[in-house]
Amino acid sequence: MNIRIGDIVRFISEKMEGKVTGIISNIVIVKTEGPVAQNEIATVKLGEVRMMAEVIKVVGDDAYIQVFDSTRGLRMGAEVEFEGHMLEATLGPGILSKNYDGLQNDLADMDGLFIRRGQRTSPLNEETLWEFRPLAKPGDRVEAGDWLGEVKEQWIMHKIMVPFAFEGSYTVRSVAGAGEYNINHTVAVLEDAQGGEHPVTMVQKWPVKRPIKAYVSKPRPSRILETGVRPIDTFNPIADGGTGFIPGPFGAGKTVLQHAIAKQAEADIIIMIACGERANEVVEIFAEFPHLDDPHTGHKLMERTTIICNTSNMPVASREASVYTGMTIGEYYRAMGLKVLILADSTSRWAQALREMSNRLEELPGQDAFPMDLSAVISNFYARAGLVHLRNGATGSVTFLGTVSPAGGNLKEPVTEATQKAARCFYALSQQRADSKRYPAIDPLDSYSKYLEYPEIIEYLDERVEPGWVDLVNRGKTIVQRGKEASEQIDILGDDGVPVEYHDRFWKSELIDFVILQQDAFDAVDANTPLDRQRYMYNLVLDICDRKFGFDDFQSCVEFYKSLINLFKQLNYSEWESDKFAEYRARIDEMVAAKESNK
Repeated sequence: MNIRIGDIVRFISEKMEGKVTGIISNIVIVKTEGPVAQNEIATVKLGEVRMMAEVIKVVGDDAYIQVFDSTRGLRMGAEVEFEGHMLEATLGPGILSKNYDGLQNDLADMDGLFIRRGQRTSPLNEETLWEFRPLAKPGDRVEAGDWLGEVKEQWIMHKIMVPFAFEGSYTVRSVAGAGEYNINHTVAVLEDAQGGEHPVTMVQKWPVKRPIKAYVSKPRPSRILETGVRPIDTFNPIADGGTGFIPGPFGAGKTVLQHAIAKQAEADIIIMIACGERANEVVEIFAEFPHLDDPHTGHKLMERTTIICNTSNMPVASREASVYTGMTIGEYYRAMGLKVLILADSTSRWAQALREMSNRLEELPGQDAFPMDLSAVISNFYARAGLVHLRNGATGSVTFLGTVSPAGGNLKEPVTEATQKAARCFYALSQQRADSKRYPAIDPLDSYSKYLEYPEIIEYLDERVEPGWVDLVNRGKTIVQRGKEASEQIDILGDDGVPVEYHDRFWKSELIDFVILQQDAFDAVDANTPLDRQRYMYNLVLDICDRKFGFDDFQSCVEFYKSLINLFKQLNYSEWESDKFAEYRARIDEMVAAKESNK
């Protein structure tokens, strides 16, 4: 059976209606006049205001719906109309550079400082003309997700695809010629097996809580996503099409780290989801990104970025919608063969929205009153990321990196533990490192990347960086671990109470820390380190760590390594392979050689 756009969950020929019989904050109980479905969208009528809501539970003829606006003033008997479809994202040219709320309302078209109750705006401009170029031709056999044509959106070639809601195989009856059209213009007509015709425009809709599966296969990731952040790329890389998360206490630098990755990551599309965070952090993105240059393309960063903004003063219910809307948009661009990076800050706020909804439904609570199925919900969401092979041989990916804000930095709380089961990379931000201004405050020993265990990733790193790279990374981690153990011994016994070798071991771990694990996000050079430079610097540091120096006492050891670290920091601030870089490298070699000759 072939399915038209918008019919994906429609099960009745006309809209069902109902009346409000109970109100619990933003949870409203509705007595329905006919069948309704889980996750179906409803409209609650309050005078002239129309408020969007979603069905979250159905018991007999009672539907429990969560309203995405304030229910103040709503009364018993108010009319509710069920729309017959799930919460949908509108997908088409014009998404890039947009600022949306969790329900995909275009914030630029809204009036006032705050979103008015019931206010809705169109996600896409229906008047804009796009230069269309056909890719398919009459007679071609196509399926959902196949490319029919393309338009240039910013500098990205935006593919116009067979709608994902179409099932089975179709024959292209006609395709519009090259020219300028708006998103509602019919650019192709498809014919199904029964001879029915289906017009296709540039825009389509898709339920945000259903993964887009318009691909042939979804293999394991086989290469890393270069971020320019040394503690990630060198020590614990994230895969292209992989998943990771950043837990950390307040003030540890989660947002700054995410912004740095968004600016520098080797991705075609960036989707930033502000899920219940403070508005000033989102405003920083609005203010900075339009003026920053993309280091990979030379274009403005905002040209490849979409922001889903649901700050802490917006409706709690739409926090959940915001993460699903962002993921759906990411999957849409992945189907075009693009590399998409999704950054969510913070998924803890999403989990809190789930907890609030669960409590109001009087469901059996789990740990800390979170839903019993919290782990499954998070796992299913993270599973939507990944690398895919499309029918035409192209490859696309969605890489997801979320932050978690555990109360007091407690990494044993339910959201952190549930996310740790789902994500393959764990970047634990340390309060101690943040307090000592060691940024990014990623703890090198608590953090990990399971992708370093993948044979495909090991093989890729052997080719991209150098043979045996993962073994070198593990050597560095061992040096850091031994340095920590030496530091603990020094703290207990005092500087004079341990052999000089303990100080040497500690300061070699400090050398790795200061040169590799710390990075200045506000320096034009040090903020973004290419992988080739990371390899060069890491090998240089390891070479020094492998050398044996003769120190008369711990003070001479401390003075030597402090001076050496200072030279390395200047090296990090120098342009790659510049005269200044060569000068500092020569001074480091001289200093090391002089110390070796005096041992």
